[in-house]
Amino acid sequence: IIFFMVGTRFSEIEQQYDIELPTASAVEPMTSLPDSIVLNVARTGEVRIDGQLLSLAELQSRLETARKAYSEQSVLIRGDGEGMYQSIVDVMDICHKAQIHRFSLAFQPHLSGDAP
Repeated sequence: IIFFMVGTRFSEIEQQYDIELPTASAVEPMTSLPDSIVLNVARTGEVRIDGQLLSLAELQSRLETARKAYSEQSVLIRGDGEGMYQSIVDVMDICHKAQIHRFSLAFQPHLSGDAP
């Protein structure tokens, strides 16, 4: 009962003052989600991020750091269509070791008149 009496008392006090509350725009997050890390796997098996050549050990370290910063980090693997498939599998294995589970393989879809 005391709680309601005190609450009612504050409501009466608030009504005595003609106050126009300030307005603000909708609140948006300070940062956005990170973009996917784009890995380019050359025909020769070389792996690059932003043009920087990385060994598989360096790649794993970089991916682990990214995952620690954002646990849902995603990776886009862009492999040369004429390259060795093993290079792509190696990169997917590194993603797995770095505990990055959100990765995808980039491809270019066939246009309607192209042969499969």
